[in-house]
Amino acid sequence: MYQNTNKVMEISLHKKNSPMNTAELIIELIEEAGVEYIFGIPGGAIEDLNTALHQSDKIMPVITKHEEGAAFMADGYARVSGRLGICCATAGPGASNLITGLASSQADSIPVCAFTGQVATSVFGKGAVQESGSEGINITSVFSNFTKYSGMLINEKRAQYMVQKAFHLAMAGRSGPVHLSLPADLMKKTVIRDERPNHQTPAYFFDSDEVNTAAEILVRAKRPIIIAGWGVVLSRGADELRKLAEQLNIPVATSPKAKGIFPESHPLSLGVLGFAGSPVAEEFIIKQDVDVLLAVGTSFNEMMTDGWNERLHPSSHLIQIDVDVEEIGKNYPVTLGLCGDANIVMQEIGSAVNRVFTTLNPYDDAGDYTRNPSRCQEIKDLKTKYKVSSISEATDPDLYNPGKLVIDLQQSCPADTIFFADIGNSMAWAIRHLEIDRPYSFFLALGFASMGYAVAAPVGAKLAAPDRPVVAMVGDGSFLMNGFEVATAVNYKIPVIWVVFNNAMLGTVYHGRKLFKEPVPEGLPSCFERVDYVKIAEGLGARGIRLDASTPISRDLIKEIIETGRPTVIDVLIDETAVPPIHNRIRTVDKHFQP
Repeated sequence: MYQNTNKVMEISLHKKNSPMNTAELIIELIEEAGVEYIFGIPGGAIEDLNTALHQSDKIMPVITKHEEGAAFMADGYARVSGRLGICCATAGPGASNLITGLASSQADSIPVCAFTGQVATSVFGKGAVQESGSEGINITSVFSNFTKYSGMLINEKRAQYMVQKAFHLAMAGRSGPVHLSLPADLMKKTVIRDERPNHQTPAYFFDSDEVNTAAEILVRAKRPIIIAGWGVVLSRGADELRKLAEQLNIPVATSPKAKGIFPESHPLSLGVLGFAGSPVAEEFIIKQDVDVLLAVGTSFNEMMTDGWNERLHPSSHLIQIDVDVEEIGKNYPVTLGLCGDANIVMQEIGSAVNRVFTTLNPYDDAGDYTRNPSRCQEIKDLKTKYKVSSISEATDPDLYNPGKLVIDLQQSCPADTIFFADIGNSMAWAIRHLEIDRPYSFFLALGFASMGYAVAAPVGAKLAAPDRPVVAMVGDGSFLMNGFEVATAVNYKIPVIWVVFNNAMLGTVYHGRKLFKEPVPEGLPSCFERVDYVKIAEGLGARGIRLDASTPISRDLIKEIIETGRPTVIDVLIDETAVPPIHNRIRTVDKHFQP
């Protein structure tokens, strides 16, 4: 859950109790929520919102090239900042184009609010252009399938309540996207703001008895493990996770989405467990005897468990922490379930551990938990064992091996770089070969797995973190889906760096078909003609750079790109024969999705 950053702001005297129209009220509420940017595309049905936005000096509109890009940018902004992201679109197809973006936010619990236009209520049911009310294509009902809340304003007097409710629901509990449909006639209606306090404080809770039980189990465990999932990222719980791991001397693995929430160079780090993850994590957890598993903010989904591997279940106790009670015990039976915010519950467990340890060892200093000093050495030995490079030679010496590309890219980028990886081979190579030590520095939209996400989302992310480099690793297939959002970055001088893995194919499809027990034919071809992304970048107003194995990425190049401050597309010709680390995923599909 993201921290609620809504602020109670004083209303200036000239505004207090003064009439305004509904659109102006909505913009005022957006300002008070601390929102800095609105991503979207204008249209007739939201012109009143546009007019009200024109009067604001606190919100910058970012006009995208497609509504999906707007939703992805709002998601990227929220994902990096921890604040509410907002996107908008006109009625009809403008609204429906937001669907994939909001579905991605729903799958990853990202707080985004979408405002969509609507024709006037007086013409509902008459066949107005782009009508999407209850008499036609009911866009509010459609959005309810992939948002926490979807509503349409029905009365200007309820506008303040509905907007505040939507913002609160987006941020509270298990955060997620919300949607409001805005009929054009209601946007023009005069309203007077209700100045009475509307306190919407998120409820943080935990069961103290269960926390104490969890602490005692962990203290007594012989070979405990922590698996940290995306919920730790959402709760901004990196510090508490590290404190707890070091306090108890417990090794930590992360889910793919939570990569880097625990420093991967730390002696207790096992790296990523699951899709394209670390062989160290797999051997330490799956192939050895774990007696107690503390799962924090993970639902044990397919990508983290390699298809719900039964060997992941510990021999004695599984303790699961999640803000959503429905996730607890959903995929593996638990000994103890603790419903609550991951950050707060870990903090409480840490305090309880001190009390338990003091009770068990009254003459020792509380906090000395080095009872298993050999575990760090065990992890170190495994890391040494698997350090042998898995990077193969390219079939063409001029083509970049994609694994080496990721390694070279990280070595060339500043330590505070924020990395995005798109769905596909680029994601697999990034998970396997990046070593992330700074929390909240690696992002991928793996919940809904939308191709093209990491083309648009980094634009919003850069606005959220203007002082940090933002680098997106994107397959050429994904780039072709949303590449025109580079022009959005150009329009607003947002210096994102896109690294395009150019192998002229949908690589995961191509290699996955060959890895199945029964290879899949190319009925729907996965390969296409190689595209010149340098020319595309230059045509959109960005800088384009072509690289291959003979001209590799270097620190000097990245430094020069960052100092230049222009949106830049690096077109890298990679070895199409290099097989990505997707073997476990293919085995899962073979096992669970074949007749």
